[in-house]
Amino acid sequence: MTTSEMATVLAWHDALNAGDFDTLLELSSDDIEIGDRHGAGQGHAALRDWAERLDIKIEPGRMYIHDGVVVVEQRLVSVTGESGTGAAAFRVVHDHVTSVFRHDDLAAAMAATELTDEDLTG
Repeated sequence: MTTSEMATVLAWHDALNAGDFDTLLELSSDDIEIGDRHGAGQGHAALRDWAERLDIKIEPGRMYIHDGVVVVEQRLVSVTGESGTGAAAFRVVHDHVTSVFRHDDLAAAMAATELTDEDLTG
């Protein structure tokens, strides 16, 4: 685990939740891949479009890190105050998010990345 990968993912969440799209793009590689069970996109334009349409705040929880892969358990809070949970798997290279894939839950994200409880950050 590196604190750099953790800091990058936390800063990415902060920028997303603040609607700071310039910082979000600075923290992301030019060819970032973003996806979920509904589909995927690539590049800054796709990321910005997704972020602008997002109607929830994503609060990071437990983090699991191994070899540049970061899985984050997330609390999702809608504009109406309703909340739920989810998870996302990030790939971080040289302090830039190169991919992020949203999963319905932590178990799915862990299975997709093959991370284990041993990769939980302190």
